[in-house]
Amino acid sequence: GAMSVDSITDLSDNTSKLLEALQLSHPHELDPRRSLGRKKMLSLNPITWQVPRIVDRCCKHIETHGLQTVGIFRVGSSKKRVQQVREEFDRGLDVFLDEHQSVHDVAALLKEFLRDMPDSLIPRELYAAFLSTAAMEGPGQLAALQLLLFLLPPCHSDTLHRLLRFLSEVARHAESSRGPDGREIPGNKMTVSNLATIFGPNILQKEKPGEKDAGAMNFEDSAAIILVLQRLIEHHQTLFMVSPEMQRDVLRRLFQTDPDVIDYLLRRK
Repeated sequence: GAMSVDSITDLSDNTSKLLEALQLSHPHELDPRRSLGRKKMLSLNPITWQVPRIVDRCCKHIETHGLQTVGIFRVGSSKKRVQQVREEFDRGLDVFLDEHQSVHDVAALLKEFLRDMPDSLIPRELYAAFLSTAAMEGPGQLAALQLLLFLLPPCHSDTLHRLLRFLSEVARHAESSRGPDGREIPGNKMTVSNLATIFGPNILQKEKPGEKDAGAMNFEDSAAIILVLQRLIEHHQTLFMVSPEMQRDVLRRLFQTDPDVIDYLLRRK
């Protein structure tokens, strides 16, 4: 006799904000222009990773072909080739990056995409909050970062998690090592600190690209950005893990306001 719920609009009008936070639909469903003149439907059916194809394919290409490339993200690329691939992605083509593609070109494309996003990967309204964690230490710093990560929209959260997982893998190959046959495998020299220095300004942006003073940054902000991104890379696995205690707290609160939805979600799980 349980109620079947698939949409927020199937419920009462006074649904809680926490329920909206559980909404895992594609961001375009939240576009107010799309719902003009029609019933607004926000599906409660979760979908898989909301990561832009260009980000995932660049990461996979470098993970497959570039982890031993010395100085990756620092060595120059072909602007012409990068522009060509970028335009193919922009046109919505199914771009396939293989071993014939230069690792340095793909690395440059990934940096460009993150730098030129209309809204930076960590939204600008959270810029000051993220930077403030640089002055913290230990568990308190990680707890604050985790709560801020929970505020990210699903697409931003998924994409940042994919990127941090990738950067962690790159850093894991920074030092030279020995293969099974005893031969030396060169390291890529890209430590967590080096990666944070390169990617920090692309992920944490105070101003939009091209805006006045967008390129200007004081030393304190620059140092804080690098430190924050270092922590995100180093602890990404635990930072994106929601504790059972927090899950129980959210479920307990939602049970007060939206018991039908909780019943539906738990039965489906």
